[in-house]
Amino acid sequence: MGVWQKEVITGLLLFLAVSIVGAMSGLFMPLALVMALGILMRQLFQINRFERWIRSGGGAKYPKTTGIWEEIYYHVYRIKKNEKKRKKKLGKMVDQFRQSTEALPDAAVVLGANDEIEWANKAAREVFGLQQSDKGQRIPNLIRFPEFIRYLKSGNYTEPVILPSPVDHRITLAVRIIPYGAGLRLLLAQDVTQLKKMERMRKDFVANVSHELRTPLTVLKGYLETLQDMDDGRSPLLTTSFQQMQGQTERMQHLVDDLLLLTRLETQQKKTECINVPALLIQICKEAERLHGNASARIELTLETDIRIVGEEQELRSAFTNLLGNALKYSPEDSLVKVRWHLTQNDVVLDVEDRGEGIAMADIPRVTERFYRSEVKRTKKVGGTGLGLAIVKHVLMRHDAKLTITSELGKGSCFGCYFPLKRICS
Repeated sequence: MGVWQKEVITGLLLFLAVSIVGAMSGLFMPLALVMALGILMRQLFQINRFERWIRSGGGAKYPKTTGIWEEIYYHVYRIKKNEKKRKKKLGKMVDQFRQSTEALPDAAVVLGANDEIEWANKAAREVFGLQQSDKGQRIPNLIRFPEFIRYLKSGNYTEPVILPSPVDHRITLAVRIIPYGAGLRLLLAQDVTQLKKMERMRKDFVANVSHELRTPLTVLKGYLETLQDMDDGRSPLLTTSFQQMQGQTERMQHLVDDLLLLTRLETQQKKTECINVPALLIQICKEAERLHGNASARIELTLETDIRIVGEEQELRSAFTNLLGNALKYSPEDSLVKVRWHLTQNDVVLDVEDRGEGIAMADIPRVTERFYRSEVKRTKKVGGTGLGLAIVKHVLMRHDAKLTITSELGKGSCFGCYFPLKRICS
């Protein structure tokens, strides 16, 4: 029999007893009122005792009682006990997380909804100079680098931001923010000092080697031109050898020039001016016509807007020339190459579309890597340094733009340069 059933039966029996005594004595109403007041006083007493027990935390053993109140005390006590167990288990999990995070070599900081510091590990305290007392402080008040504050406010955390350590400027950090939970974010900072140092060494090495190669190549090219002028054509082997040597020397010259251009793109400060892109494209197309002979019948230039953008003219010329040159080289000589300058809702776009051999889907993410060339069987050998699209990628990055590639094998490719509207100038 349930507790509620017992309570109901007890109440009915009590009411029955009062009814019998009241009928015999003629005092039913006074006795019923006394019974109701007694039940009410008992419930008020139990409620008061229950409230005092809950107010004290409900942790101690609950008061001894009977009936439905004993069941209420028991259920609440069991809930509190289970909650205490869960809290203890959760506390252990939090402690384990903190211990494991403390052991991480990378800095980790938990940020609240208002950029306040909730928790930081040992590495974060070392590289950012944080203290235990900084808990609750807003992170922008402690890390005051403008690039970090812009990154924090932007809400776009797809790429990390590179900045020096506030306590040691010799240390370079790659800081990334990962949102999670309800408004919480995890700030991770990795020491990339050695990686950046190696990257600088690579850039310096490429720049130095490329620069040193220019002089001997110029000398070789000069002597080859002299020898070709002296060649009377009597020896086909000698003539062919001179031609091949001249071709390879020019190829090396182009390679060195491209490497030096990439180095300049990576190291030089940005120079900006308002560029008349339509005029630049007209000029580039005319140069391509002269260089490729019959290109005038192949290039279809469409200027849907006369918008100009802020940028560096020589860099944009190099990028656009590479895209147009690739489209002409990697497509049949009787096919059309479309160049289109137009405006969309969010960007100003240059599209270079060809009807060439196309690029395999697996190769598209890698074609902008240095020296990468897709393994496609071609009907004719196509020369090149393998640096053209790498140059395009770096130029666009310096102009806050992005390169998109859509392609299908055997049907052609379309290279899109998307410049943000903030680059528009008058």
